[in-house]
Parts: sequence; structure tokens; C-alpha cells
Amino acid sequence: MLHITPGPSTENTPALAALEFLPHTIHYCTIDHADLMRAPQVDVAVYDATTNLSLAPSMAERLATIGIDVPLVIVLTEGGLAAANASWKTADIILAGAGPAEVDARLRLARTHVAQVEEEDGPTVVGALVIDENSYTASVSGNALDLTYKEFELLKFLAQHPGRVFTRAQLLQDVWGYDYYGGTRTVDVHIRRLRAKLGPELESTIHTVRNVGYRFSPAEPEEDQSAEE
Repeated sequence: MLHITPGPSTENTPALAALEFLPHTIHYCTIDHADLMRAPQVDVAVYDATTNLSLAPSMAERLATIGIDVPLVIVLTEGGLAAANASWKTADIILAGAGPAEVDARLRLARTHVAQVEEEDGPTVVGALVIDENSYTASVSGNALDLTYKEFELLKFLAQHPGRVFTRAQLLQDVWGYDYYGGTRTVDVHIRRLRAKLGPELESTIHTVRNVGYRFSPAEPEEDQSAEE
């Protein structure tokens, strides 16, 4: 594990102090580029953002540019938690006051989640629909779909959670991000466009659940499909 700190000491942060009591091999490192370059191979990185929140949004990118491709866990104060969002690309966030058991659990889950993603890496195939996240392409029966970035992200998200109902607010949060301030009507517009582009063969795979939201259920009939969009 690589413990990255912007300052000289984090001994007053319980979550970071807890690392000393856990069965992990810890390598300490500053945010200096040269210091990061000298870091040994690790399976998870922990960044202490309790004293310098400004670097948290770019820390994952900073690590990636120098070849440290591991899950990143960021330690935040409760005040810093309000600024956290999906664009940080972190595996998890730990509050500064967390105890050893919680810290250990979150570190293990971060490593496990990344391992599962790597195992499952590859196109999402639902019948004639193929969604390839690596090339950001989607096709139906071999015919490429002309999707915008958000249309692709929305289709991919729904297809990766078949059968699950999402409210419009949930889709805004998970697809558009925490910092998006548009209305839920945006979701309806994108759903309508997706259905049109999927064509007669697959447009009914995106179901409208009346008074709730949407779900991707290609194997089920259109019982709950309504005119609500």
C-alpha cells in the first residue's frame, strides 16, 4: 500500500494512524513527482487530503500519468466530503475519524472491486446489442449506433444493471455526475433518443416504470411500458 501525504505528519488523523495497526505493508510517499516515481509496486494508494483538498480531484490522474495504476482511496474531513464527486475517479473515500476496522474493510473492498472489474473487462453483450467501453462504441446486429457521449454512457449504465429500476434523479447522479445541475427532463430526452437509435428491434428494452423511472430489461415483455417519458 502506498500512503501519499502532502504534509510532514498525519499522526493526528485517526484513519491514517490506524494503518499502523493493520496487517499491510505501507510505503510512505509525498506528492512530489520524483518521489512518486520512486514508489515501489503496490496494490492500493491512500491519499491524505485532510490538509490539502485541492489536489484530491487530480490525484488519480497524477498517479496514472506516472504508471501507478492502482485503486485510489482518499481520506477526507467531513467538510471535504461535500466536495467529493465521481470525477475524482477514486475507488473509495474514508472519513478522517474512521477506526482501524473500517479502514481495513475499505482497503480490502477497493482491491477486490478493481480485481472484479479487470476480470469482467470486455464488451457488454445483450442479444444483438454490443457495448464496447474500451472503444466507446455500440452496435446492433453489427450496425454501429451513432451515439453522443452521454447517450453511450446512459445505455452502458442501464445495460450493466439489467432489471434494476433507476429513478431519474439516480440516473442524473450516476451518469451525469454530482456536479450536474440540470433537471430530470434531461434523462427523458436522452431515453427517447436512445430508443429511436436502438430501433424497433431493441427500443423496448428500455422500459418506463410509471411514476418511478427506467429499467433495462430485454428479456421481459412491455407490461410496464407507458407513454410517460
